[in-house]
Amino acid sequence: MRDSALERLLGRARGPMGPAVELDFGVDHGPLVELGGIITRMNGFFLFNGGVQVFRVGEEGLGPDMLSWNTGEVWKDTYGGLADDLFCFGQDLFGAQFAIVGDEEVVRFDPETADVEPIGNSLEDWATWLQSDPDVNGVNSFSYAFQKENGALKPEERLVPLQFFVGGGSYDFDNLSVKDGAVAMQIRGPIAQKIHDAPDGATIHLSTALPPTPNPFG
Repeated sequence: MRDSALERLLGRARGPMGPAVELDFGVDHGPLVELGGIITRMNGFFLFNGGVQVFRVGEEGLGPDMLSWNTGEVWKDTYGGLADDLFCFGQDLFGAQFAIVGDEEVVRFDPETADVEPIGNSLEDWATWLQSDPDVNGVNSFSYAFQKENGALKPEERLVPLQFFVGGGSYDFDNLSVKDGAVAMQIRGPIAQKIHDAPDGATIHLSTALPPTPNPFG
């Protein structure tokens, strides 16, 4: 990994976010091998002024645990199967998920539409993509500016727009709300289901409100 894009990316990382671990996914090739090596070296970290977060692994630490994050009950169930094939290893400032699909492809998952954008076949490709335009792909300058004005986000927090970007919402600071990252995904999951399968020209009501929690006691 010497002199690689991934090595240069790790040189910019702020971490670790959890105690040292040895992570082995039980495969012998592909991006999961790279991910295991990265987390073994640095267990969770931030990049680009917090614009990109790579999750830690384990019960202790700051921010989401990668393995728990990929269970249905944390947020994936709200996407109705649209995120089930993703193994998410990180996210950007707005909750766009960086994920591995089938241990052969690295993708970006849009939390508002559930659209999947291929990035490459390795974390080396992902690192190259991030560094090709840190302000766009890594949300670098925006993350710095937002936190300079509004204070640093906690490791578990991300931003969610009050008016969704897909519905014409702006990136103005007053259109952005700080939320727990899992809650931010839960808010957008039901909307993503509607948008993902909607025909062109369909009218969809977009809201950041969480559905009411059922009362288990009747």
